[in-house]
Amino acid sequence: MPIYRSLRELDWPLLFITLALCGLGVLQIYSATSGSRWQDAWWKQIIWIATGLAMMWIVSLVDYHSLLGHRVFYLYVVSVVLLIATALVGNKVFGSTRWIKAGAFTFQTSEFVKIVLILLIASYLTTLKTESLEWKDILKLAGLVAVPMVLVMKEPDLGTALTYLPILVCGVLMAGLRWKYLLVVLGILVVTLPIGYHFLKPYQKDRLVSFIYPDRDPKGTGFQVIQSRIAVGNGGMWGRGAKESSQTHLGFLPVPHTDFIFSSFAEEHGFVGVVIALVLYFLLIMQVVQNAQTATDRAGLYISMGVASLLLFHVLVNVGMVVGRMPITGIPLPLMSSGGSNTWSVFLMLGLVNSVRLRRFVN
Repeated sequence: MPIYRSLRELDWPLLFITLALCGLGVLQIYSATSGSRWQDAWWKQIIWIATGLAMMWIVSLVDYHSLLGHRVFYLYVVSVVLLIATALVGNKVFGSTRWIKAGAFTFQTSEFVKIVLILLIASYLTTLKTESLEWKDILKLAGLVAVPMVLVMKEPDLGTALTYLPILVCGVLMAGLRWKYLLVVLGILVVTLPIGYHFLKPYQKDRLVSFIYPDRDPKGTGFQVIQSRIAVGNGGMWGRGAKESSQTHLGFLPVPHTDFIFSSFAEEHGFVGVVIALVLYFLLIMQVVQNAQTATDRAGLYISMGVASLLLFHVLVNVGMVVGRMPITGIPLPLMSSGGSNTWSVFLMLGLVNSVRLRRFVN
């Protein structure tokens, strides 16, 4: 496809909404980190966004069909190897070994596994000739997702590991899941979740307890939840502004430019700012869904809906976390939270969505 045609047919509304969210994120990172040890985070975020845009453009030019089949299996194997390498030689930060250092760059392998899983599930489901999934298909997909999920949980990074689930669930539901299978799966979850609690790390158990009873230990495990809720409440209707945001600038909010950026944003911009941000996320996800609806084949449909489900999960869990309606899991807010790996992975996923869109115009 000629470059001029690719530019013309690119999903420009999706790009404008993405840049609007990135702009809100950069401004909030700048405000939240002013005068702190993270005060250079905003310009780093700009660099990640700029390089992410280039990555999105490159991926959009690639025919997504060429990434499926045996090639995505190779990508899957490479992803698993990198996760194992992360556990063996990765950098340990805040008690977790999640990053690999390559020269001057440090990247979080688990973030890019999301893209591979989206392609892998889309590839597998596309090859099926049945109208509904059988147990063997469900178990195969669950096994393929479980391998990287367990490796990420061992880092430990329960939050990122959980983000793999909506990709699997969305694909299985869209491929056709019989009601009796769904009921069996739900029954298994009800039985295994209490058992799974005993396999969690002590700090993960504390987070669950502090989610249910945050006031039990207000200066310890419940501190983050309580301070985050105070910050959101401080914002009122119009926000307190950067100079009056006490929770953000007096150090009550831990790392206000990453996982808790929405708390900081709510304190400074209030209910009105929160509504604007949430509307932008809604429009972004709906734009991805629209591309899924107009895809020319099932592979494009599965890829776009996988991206949409993942973005929705990120937004719901992060926003729910900062207002005390979800346990603290360390899941970043897409395009707004500071972080190179997550920013790049989101742009790469949006590049796949644009690749699906551009293939509509190929004869």
